[in-house]
Amino acid sequence: MDMSVYFNPSCSKCRTAQAILSERGVDARYVEYLERAPSRHELERVMALLGFDDPRRMMRTGEPVYSELGLQRASRDELLDAMTRHPILIERPIVILDDRAIIARPPERVLELLEGE
Repeated sequence: MDMSVYFNPSCSKCRTAQAILSERGVDARYVEYLERAPSRHELERVMALLGFDDPRRMMRTGEPVYSELGLQRASRDELLDAMTRHPILIERPIVILDDRAIIARPPERVLELLEGE
């Protein structure tokens, strides 16, 4: 099982998802995406695993930088570029297991991935 989690240690939902995985003995790789922003290619891959084409579905549109950058009318390409430059815009936690992914909001959604194993 290859699991990775887009993780922000300051986020309570991320920490809850981590606790759920730990309680079940799941060894996941925690990607602190605010420290090392994902590339455009990585974001495209995650979107495909999530089954999304619209980047807004994995964005934190309530973040001040979203409005400051005027992303309300931005194109798909502009949104992806903004997420690479401002990773705070990426929703969290995103949990990836092999060829599937979910946005773990609420954190208990990680169980959906584990049950599919």
